[in-house]
Amino acid sequence: MAKKYTRKGRVTRSAGRFGTRYGRRDRKLVADLEERMRMPHKCARCARPNVKRIGTGIWKCSKCGYTFAGGTYLPNTTVGKTVLRSVKKAIERVE
Repeated sequence: MAKKYTRKGRVTRSAGRFGTRYGRRDRKLVADLEERMRMPHKCARCARPNVKRIGTGIWKCSKCGYTFAGGTYLPNTTVGKTVLRSVKKAIERVE
């Protein structure tokens, strides 16, 4: 993402609301996290990129209405992916 400049200096992202507080690194981490949180995510049921966050850890697809629990900032966490993989392996062993 190219940085844009205005008459007063560099354009900030969503963490610009913090001003000069909390340090550059922390503001950048918050801005990156909020950017990933607000982007459209793929729905597990209809496979369309219409999943939005409606609350802490609550995600909803605006197309099919599928509501599910996920991570606080992202619908799919690394721990959740690991659990899904192990469940699939266990199901394959049973069959």
